Amino acid sequence: MRLLLTGVTGKVGQNFLPAFLETDRFCDWSVVALCNNRTIPETDRVSVISGSLGDREAVDAAMDGVTHVLHMAAVKESPDLCMDVSVKGMFLMLEAFRRSPAAKQFILISGDCSVGHAFQPYDGPVTEQSPLKAYPGCYALTKVLEEVMLQQYRHQYGLNGTILRAPWTMEKDDFRFALSFGDDQFGGPAWSEYLSDDEIRASAEAGLVPRIMDRDGRPLRRNFVHVDDLAAAALAALDNPAAEGELFNISMNSPVDYGEVADHLLTTRNIGSRSVETGMISNWLDNAKARLVLGWRPKVDLEQLIEKAWNYRRDADDPRRIWYPG
Repeated sequence: MRLLLTGVTGKVGQNFLPAFLETDRFCDWSVVALCNNRTIPETDRVSVISGSLGDREAVDAAMDGVTHVLHMAAVKESPDLCMDVSVKGMFLMLEAFRRSPAAKQFILISGDCSVGHAFQPYDGPVTEQSPLKAYPGCYALTKVLEEVMLQQYRHQYGLNGTILRAPWTMEKDDFRFALSFGDDQFGGPAWSEYLSDDEIRASAEAGLVPRIMDRDGRPLRRNFVHVDDLAAAALAALDNPAAEGELFNISMNSPVDYGEVADHLLTTRNIGSRSVETGMISNWLDNAKARLVLGWRPKVDLEQLIEKAWNYRRDADDPRRIWYPG
């Protein structure tokens, strides 16, 4: 078997590839990585094709002899790139894959932006049957289009596609700095949308964390997953007949409650909090199907997510980076 990886130099890819190579079930598989701006070392099991997802020749070369695909590459809020890379790239990959006599399974790592995560309302838990409702921005739109394209290729050509829909993926100390009021904040939301400059500065100086409130005045509940758990889900779905043609939500068993986060940090580290009133919407990305069908279980819960982030110490040569444009 031969596995094609895109996005292998990103957060998920850097964690998935070592786990894959160490898994006995895949010990006789080879890997080809399609890399563009960054690359990885080649080994006796891993080869590299250089080129863009928007380049047909590069995609065709990477797809040669491939039996399985794990598509992790993404372009964030970059309108000049998103259609050429995300949509055209997905189309080129699917076209090459459906024509290949070796093709067996195409796995897409999607995101809960396709269902609007904290910006679109739902009457109940967000399941695999919930409607696609992207929030504003080109990244969310491309994830909707990618999911639809893969599903339609199953209808049109019988292609065996699997979608793993994940929320905000955490590793190392990401979660700690997602809660920072300082210039070192990782991700969003932008506090300037809800607080004055003086309030943000005072919160940072006091070492506070945000108690984000949703539009109903309750602590926001937002979905997360640890990168180790997402990599484990990809391994569980890979070459698994039960995953054929299926969509799975891959998330923690319950969403992160920002009130519980603030309470835990106050109790364990005497870190105070500041309420931040937002118009964001609490949602629950239900992972029951993945647990039932794939036999997958997330290992990182809320307490572990917090403790891992606060206990992690980065080396000087391991800066926090955002690997995608945007």
